[in-house]
Amino acid sequence: MTNPGIDKYLYRPSFLCGIRQQTRITKGESESNITNMARIFITGSSDGLGAVAARTLLKKGHQVVIHARNAQRAEEAKSAVPDAEAVLIGDLSKIDEVKKLAADANKLGTFDVIIHNAGFYRGPYRKTDLGLPTLYAVNVFAPYLLTALINRPKRLIYISSGLHKSGDSSFTDPTWRGRGEQGWNDDQAYRDSKLHITTFANAIARLWPDVRSNSVDPGWVPTKMGGQSATGKAEDGVASYVLLAEGTGAGDVTGKYFKPPGQEDDSVPFTSDEKRQAELLKLLEQETGVTLPVA
Repeated sequence: MTNPGIDKYLYRPSFLCGIRQQTRITKGESESNITNMARIFITGSSDGLGAVAARTLLKKGHQVVIHARNAQRAEEAKSAVPDAEAVLIGDLSKIDEVKKLAADANKLGTFDVIIHNAGFYRGPYRKTDLGLPTLYAVNVFAPYLLTALINRPKRLIYISSGLHKSGDSSFTDPTWRGRGEQGWNDDQAYRDSKLHITTFANAIARLWPDVRSNSVDPGWVPTKMGGQSATGKAEDGVASYVLLAEGTGAGDVTGKYFKPPGQEDDSVPFTSDEKRQAELLKLLEQETGVTLPVA
């Protein structure tokens, strides 16, 4: 019998009554590969880099749970990543759905890796049910909530951007709520959100020493978000995802920032400033009503 409390939010192409199918060792695949297999949850993985990362990790023998915003997108996600273990559903701009998504993820057990890939790029001013710009809610609040509420994994990966380097370091109206539609600048708001999520990733690395937490700039690649004029390659964009998800060799680090193709780089000093990290965490706790667990 299936669990009626999760079915609304979960498609289970390889699930039966909540039990994972056993992994079969195929010809030419060693048992050590299976032993090193990770269970990975990727947000925003119905298309774009999230789907590319999911398929890449599946080919390497890992188990992957993907995520879509709604039921229609979940069907598209199943088509894009047919070998996914499951598809979880939740609109990351809505705090109640983010909390439900976290609860559904926990019902599947503890993941080894969570990749916070979902993101909102440029566009007109849109407000969430809390009165926040959707861009900031999806890019910063949702990863914060999921980090605070999902069982702690071994490795966390947050998607940043090289544009974080020109984010506003004054921390004045960081969520852009105060400026409203009249003062909306989608380009600067995006830069600010990436500055803040990179800062959050570094804060987690400091506060949770048992977890590897890093941020990734996937580059400008030809996805729905990046546009077809983008000059980067998707496979280069997800190279850091894979490196850090597997967590071996150069990927066994924490508090670092990576650029394509899987190369460590420097983030701006703001992101490692403990005072700035504390300001950001206080803001996120106040706005969401959820406290980040301490180590």
